[in-house]
Amino acid sequence: MNNPAILIIDDEPDNFDVIETLLSDLDYQLHYAANGEEAIDSLDLFRPDLILLDVMMAGIDGIEVCRRIKAMPQWEFVPIVMVTALITKTDLARCFAAGADDFISKPINRLELRARVRSMLRIHQQYQQLATFNTRLETTVQQRTAQLQTMIFQDALTTLPSRTFLLQKLAELVQTGDISFAVIYLDCDRFKLVNSSFGYIVGNQLLLAVAQRLQDYLRPGDVLARVGEDEFCFLLYQIDGEKVLESFIESILRSFDASFVLPDCEIFMTACIGIALGSSAYQQPEEPLQDADTAMYKAKLRGKGCYQIFEPEMSLAMLNRLTLENDLQRALKHQEFVTYYQPIVNLQTEQVCGFEALVRWKHPVRGMVSPGEFIPCMEETGLIVPVGMVVLQQACEQLRAWEQQGWRELTVSVNLSVRQFACPTLLSDIDRVLAETQVNPARLKLEITESAIMENAIAAIALTEQLRDRQIQISIDDFGTGYSSLGYLHRFPVDYLKIDRSFVSEIFAGNRNYQVVNTIIALSDRLELAVIAEGIETTEQLSWLQQLGCEFGQGYLFSKPLPATEIERIYLAQTS
Repeated sequence: MNNPAILIIDDEPDNFDVIETLLSDLDYQLHYAANGEEAIDSLDLFRPDLILLDVMMAGIDGIEVCRRIKAMPQWEFVPIVMVTALITKTDLARCFAAGADDFISKPINRLELRARVRSMLRIHQQYQQLATFNTRLETTVQQRTAQLQTMIFQDALTTLPSRTFLLQKLAELVQTGDISFAVIYLDCDRFKLVNSSFGYIVGNQLLLAVAQRLQDYLRPGDVLARVGEDEFCFLLYQIDGEKVLESFIESILRSFDASFVLPDCEIFMTACIGIALGSSAYQQPEEPLQDADTAMYKAKLRGKGCYQIFEPEMSLAMLNRLTLENDLQRALKHQEFVTYYQPIVNLQTEQVCGFEALVRWKHPVRGMVSPGEFIPCMEETGLIVPVGMVVLQQACEQLRAWEQQGWRELTVSVNLSVRQFACPTLLSDIDRVLAETQVNPARLKLEITESAIMENAIAAIALTEQLRDRQIQISIDDFGTGYSSLGYLHRFPVDYLKIDRSFVSEIFAGNRNYQVVNTIIALSDRLELAVIAEGIETTEQLSWLQQLGCEFGQGYLFSKPLPATEIERIYLAQTS
């Protein structure tokens, strides 16, 4: 560290000699200027840490010199000590008004001089340290700001632009009124299955590979951003109409035909795409992105590898869907789901032998809501699992009540959805319901679709065997509409095959439906299974089924689904 530099400005050289003598034993670099002009010109040469400035000088006086030096940004923080014989308050006030930091009165006292110099140099050193700290702090702030901007505007994994960056670009388009753009929203199909099967490391490797492949289709000036876990978005400029997009979108989807080769595995992946075209209706940057996302969701409903261009009515459909989902959640909480019962009839005697339990939704405003409206939504959202257990609980409670009233030979059938059948808590949930209701499990039938049991046949066999161990009867629902394997069918511990209504609806001698039903009944006889035909609506259908030897049936010919009170009034009261 260099010794402190002190600039002494005085038009009397003898005064410099005095100061030099008084400070001679201290390690200071002393510089001399005989007037104000010379002092100002020499500042860059001497670079003083302290200035001792005489007030009364020829030419420019000390007060004016002080004012000029303090007006210079590079030197405004260098302490200036005025050396003066003027000690009135007015004189000192003028010195301080000019920017002086302190003063020493003449004649100069050795102790006072040394104390003032040490104090001012210490202050200057502290200022320099503070200035250095502020410079470093500013540099750090700039670096951190740049890092933060990178974090905000760049995706950490793929280094692609982020959702925030994309929204910023969309905001520019919306503000300028430019509508010649398109937002292409891409979502990888079943990506979560990769994460759960291979782990997050492989999942990240796949995302990097997808990002790299998509960048091959990025046009100069356009944007490709990562906007979600497995979601990417193109912002295409200068797009004029839908036809221009078709080849681009089809190329993107075809690019997923090739597998993604990762360090330790090879993965095939598909994607769905939603497109929103620029519109003057957009007021906020989020709107085209939301519309593209909505279109992508609609594409996913059509299957893997599909795309959909946004249409305004989709927003209303999505709003209705969201409202329905919220209403269903509320309905479950407020116990709005009720169970109706449709009679199952012995077709030879035409006597009621049991009932199928069917869920109904009693909406507080809309009244009874059609099952076709809400059951698909429950299937997609998974709400079918808790609602299915509500139906099972209500059906078992009702069956127990009928048993206690003397109708002990009745059976009640309850549907198990694909999601319910795959639920890991299914057996424990059923055991809980049986224990709470004390129902005879032998009078309970569970109806399972063949697509549910064939999705994992080995596991389905094990599960149905455990259900049979509890004396519960098993029925394969909608038989003939799925893809069941006859090689597996004889291994399933089932009791009934249920003929789908599509085969019953147009049955007459010799036609295809007639042959299918005849084959199912013959197969059931060989496997010692009972057959139930559903959807019987006419006496002609009943007659054909009776001729074919179908044992049981249900449908509107006999009765529509009814609440338990009506079932008791119409059917059970007759047998009591």
